[in-house]
Amino acid sequence: MEKLNNLLKKRVIILDGAMGTQLHKMGLPPGVSPEIWCLDNPDILTKLHQEYKKAGSDIVYSATFGANRIKLGQSSKVSPEKINKKLASIAKKAVGKNSLVAGDIGPTGKLIEPFGNLKFNQAVAIFKEQVKGLLAGGVDLFVVETMIDIQEARAALLAIKELTDKPVMVSMTFEKDGFTLGGTDPITALITIQGMGAFAFGCNCSTGPEAMVEIIKKIKPYAKVPILAKPNAGLPKLRAGETVFDMTPAKFASFSKQFLLAGVNFFGGCCGTSPAHIKELKKNLKGKKPKGTIRKNLAAVSSARSHFIFEKNDSLAVIGECINPTGKKELSRQLKNKDFSLLRELAKKQQSAGADILDINIGAVGVDEKETIFEVVKLLAKDIKIPLEVDSSNVEVIEEFLRLYPGKAIINSISADRKKIKKLLSLASKYGATFIGLPITGKSIPKSLSERKKNIETISKEAKKYGFNRDDFLVDALVLSASSDSKNPAQTLATIKWAKKSGYKTVIGLSNVSFGLPKRKTINSVFLNLAQKEGLDSVIANPLSIQTMEAKKAADFLLAKKGSKEVFFADLTKKNEIYPAKKNLKELEEKLYQFLLEGQKDQIKTGVNEAIASGIKPYSLVDRVLIPALKQTGELFDKRIYFLPQLISTAEAAKVAFGILQPKLKSTAKTRQKTVIVLATVKGDIHDIGKNIVALMLENHGFKVIDLGKDISADKIIQEVKRYKAPLVGLSALMTTTMVKMEDVVKLAKKEKLGCKFIVGGAVVTKNYARQLGAKYASDGLAAVKVANKLK
Repeated sequence: MEKLNNLLKKRVIILDGAMGTQLHKMGLPPGVSPEIWCLDNPDILTKLHQEYKKAGSDIVYSATFGANRIKLGQSSKVSPEKINKKLASIAKKAVGKNSLVAGDIGPTGKLIEPFGNLKFNQAVAIFKEQVKGLLAGGVDLFVVETMIDIQEARAALLAIKELTDKPVMVSMTFEKDGFTLGGTDPITALITIQGMGAFAFGCNCSTGPEAMVEIIKKIKPYAKVPILAKPNAGLPKLRAGETVFDMTPAKFASFSKQFLLAGVNFFGGCCGTSPAHIKELKKNLKGKKPKGTIRKNLAAVSSARSHFIFEKNDSLAVIGECINPTGKKELSRQLKNKDFSLLRELAKKQQSAGADILDINIGAVGVDEKETIFEVVKLLAKDIKIPLEVDSSNVEVIEEFLRLYPGKAIINSISADRKKIKKLLSLASKYGATFIGLPITGKSIPKSLSERKKNIETISKEAKKYGFNRDDFLVDALVLSASSDSKNPAQTLATIKWAKKSGYKTVIGLSNVSFGLPKRKTINSVFLNLAQKEGLDSVIANPLSIQTMEAKKAADFLLAKKGSKEVFFADLTKKNEIYPAKKNLKELEEKLYQFLLEGQKDQIKTGVNEAIASGIKPYSLVDRVLIPALKQTGELFDKRIYFLPQLISTAEAAKVAFGILQPKLKSTAKTRQKTVIVLATVKGDIHDIGKNIVALMLENHGFKVIDLGKDISADKIIQEVKRYKAPLVGLSALMTTTMVKMEDVVKLAKKEKLGCKFIVGGAVVTKNYARQLGAKYASDGLAAVKVANKLK
């Protein structure tokens, strides 16, 4: 760590270039596991590591990108731990003492809970197998790279942090629209990952240098850690049956000045780059000093799809308080029965009303809080865009929440109580959470400002030991009821004023001030405005209260808070996800339509059966509800309101509905002849997340899908096309080294004179590449549906 920090002050640290594309040039056959091949050909791997060192790489990556249990599959009987150890030791021996080796950890190829079927703790365990082997092999640091899912990046980072304190660099892959497949933007990802203690953060693959430098520009102003970049050598092209990246080393390195100005600290290359590219990069950056980190502190929270930063002169943040069973009998009853329909409704309503963050409190008599919070996180992480705050007095419940939550949450709260403060601060540090500092000790609530100051400073002093500065967390200014003592509100306002002057961020629980008094809404609104004048940063309140929200917006405007003028004059009830009603639907149809749009798979069976029992015909539900809901989902996806998790949720809900309706449709005259499409991930490629989503979407839009799976040969694909007389074929590839296999399938189909039409897609596939094949390009599942409908 010390060596890296000293080097970062002097110059940009040079990383290595591509591993996969270089190994293929050196003899790695298509369809063979690179990791297993490297074990069998250690001299070739050693040569590549040494070439990168000679070219100027300060850090080389071990050849362990896919050396996890899932990716290796049946390709080796040797344990992942032994494979990682051996490959790491080859790298260490190859580069000697003057270069560092980063233990490389790539994705599993599966979506992680709560967005997929792979359990989060199982993913952590899988990555730990790699980490143990890499540590045994002597790596100096770690890199988690090419991650498309923020939750998988969290799992890998956590696996490393639970086993070692060696530095970890984390690198995400962003699509052309600036988001990951799961809908995470670069700043949101940065906030989550740097909060968990990553040594550096950045991006690699997917784009060339021109597009990637724009991402670096976006994240640098918010980074407390060094920034890394590893762009491709341009975009892949097909030439003479081979995939090539034609950006020359000189052209690649010519972008180094732009990256330097943008704030990059670690720089290397991904697909298509070579030792020659790294040599030019090293030459161009010689003697150039990089920008250091801009931020020392950043009070911020994040979800998987958005973030909120507590900045100076920003408008007041509203933390929605409605998800709390206290005094809510129906919510308590539903929570006991693991029924989350009201909780979901309250969450969505608060988000639509303008809440910036949601407080989650599920503590009630008869509720297994630890078990229930796990289910609540799984639900809200997918359904709600804004960040969450966990509100519980149970430390185990808080940890259960923080471990699974795919973002940077708030803990409500940490007091100066010596029994809990260390444990809670430790959890906040480990999982990258921020917290509300509650200035009390034990059960006594300090009324005087001097007592509150003392307790706040006690919390701050202890928090510093865990890496938190006073600007990193919120201070609760303690609102007590004016009915018990009319001086209480003045003490709260004095606490806010002192806290702000001392450099803290502040929060209050608004409704306490009016407890036991008449005209509570008026008192709450006036007190909120007084608190805003003193510099209050956030408030825990009811965003469904029109009076409170209007008072908040008016005060923001009058205090000239950033962006407040536009907000004051805008209709904010349309904020975040909106689920437009479809006109002319019966009540039960509308209910089912909303279930589908919101991906409420657990409610679909009831919704479909209720609609049929009321006399609505099955084919009518398909035509009037299911197809329009899928179409609306597509439009939301196109507008980037929906992302992969929401797309999957709606598709899975629709699949349940179609499963119930299918037998009933067969007995009607509305039965349709389905167009057959054969889907496959091409030979040598074991990635099938995208292809599986395409299959799901096509099935829901009335196609008969023959899904052959992954790593499928051209002969097998053509055999199945003949068998089913399929007019359409969909091919997927994620790697530049396997996308050329698409051409083999197309050529064989032409040789056999089949006349079938091809749709191709995958992370590395482009429109131009598809055109060269004589195929149609589809960027995602919904695009595939549109293309397939035109071709059938």
